[in-house]
Amino acid sequence: MPKLTGLFYGWRMVAAACALRVLGSGLHSFGFTVFFLPLTQDLNLNRTSTSLAFSLARAEGAIEGPIVGHLLGRFGPKPIMLAAVLLMGTGYLLLSQVESYVSFLIVYLAVISLAHAGGFMHAPMVLINTWFIRHRARAITVSSAAFGLGGVLIAPLLSVIVQAWGWRWGAAIAGILFLVIGIPLTLTIRRSPESMGLLPDGDMPLSHASGNDGSEHKIKSEREVTLAEALRSFAFWGSVLAAGIRNGSYHAIAVHFVPLMVWKGLSQAEAALLLSIYAFLGMALTLILGWFADKTNKPRLTACILFAAAGAMFLPIVGNSLWSLCLFTIFFAAVETTFPLGWAVVGDLFGRKHYAQIRGYMTLFYTWGGVIGPVVAGAIFDRWNTYEPLLWSLVVVYIVAGLFFASLNRSWLKATGQIG
Repeated sequence: MPKLTGLFYGWRMVAAACALRVLGSGLHSFGFTVFFLPLTQDLNLNRTSTSLAFSLARAEGAIEGPIVGHLLGRFGPKPIMLAAVLLMGTGYLLLSQVESYVSFLIVYLAVISLAHAGGFMHAPMVLINTWFIRHRARAITVSSAAFGLGGVLIAPLLSVIVQAWGWRWGAAIAGILFLVIGIPLTLTIRRSPESMGLLPDGDMPLSHASGNDGSEHKIKSEREVTLAEALRSFAFWGSVLAAGIRNGSYHAIAVHFVPLMVWKGLSQAEAALLLSIYAFLGMALTLILGWFADKTNKPRLTACILFAAAGAMFLPIVGNSLWSLCLFTIFFAAVETTFPLGWAVVGDLFGRKHYAQIRGYMTLFYTWGGVIGPVVAGAIFDRWNTYEPLLWSLVVVYIVAGLFFASLNRSWLKATGQIG
């Protein structure tokens, strides 16, 4: 059996998951923005056509959520991650050779995007949830912060390559990096602590649990909830509604952040600078709040963040000053921390064994908020030539999402007879 002293092996799994997320976010999630204009110009497309590929990819990720969840539950994260790395690498190599809009859609949707959600979004979260219970929020938020780090470290380098050599060389190099770096990383993945003779969080087996003073160390366990039990509970549907509302409202602002700031009087350059500050703050606040989340009530902490975000919506409504917009940016950046906190809450509610399937079915429903939110925000501005109705709406929306999160606890499972 592996040694019980030293760094818990689960943190090595977090490191591997973080490295994969940095790779995926830097080359793909943020990388799509880098490729957007040169690809559009080279293939003689309009921006709506190129944007459609992104929207279809998000819809595809939602639809495949339950399928990926079942595959992760049956085979574990490693084969899903390996398949994703191979498809992403191959897909970007193929992308560098496309000559038409149809071939672009086929490669982007049938190869690249097909792999991304399962291997770089779902699998790392399932892996970490399996290895941790007491430090679940801390580990998940570290992984989520790594997503932003990809945008800070890799996306700018990719931009330099595209500017110097063209988007096709950029896509080819991205494909090579996925294969050269991603394959070795996925081979280090281990399915669960039990598969290595360990327990979650590095807790010792009962035979080793007594200290030198004869006392016993408490090992935290949790009741496992099946997918069928989860689907019959308010805890599941409350989580879906809370996440869907939060997801839609967050992306409504995130996608329109620069136009919103320009509407308030900033130049595009000033708005872009504020956007970079927002990205850094989101990563920093995710790490800070995630570190303390395991020591407090995670649903209520998430609710407090969303309530603060509701209050922050008043700042651009009533003020045009730079300080008010900066303060708004700080509070809005904190909303990003609710994504990993929300998934940690799901782990606390339903356990480890069926987490992959439950997460997959949640994704099927809540992801549509992120698809609809930006469209609604754009329609509001097109109709009234102002974002003020959107901001007033988001005050209500964030309060509702916060109330849903605040109500989430295992008593809802008990009340519906799902657990004893």
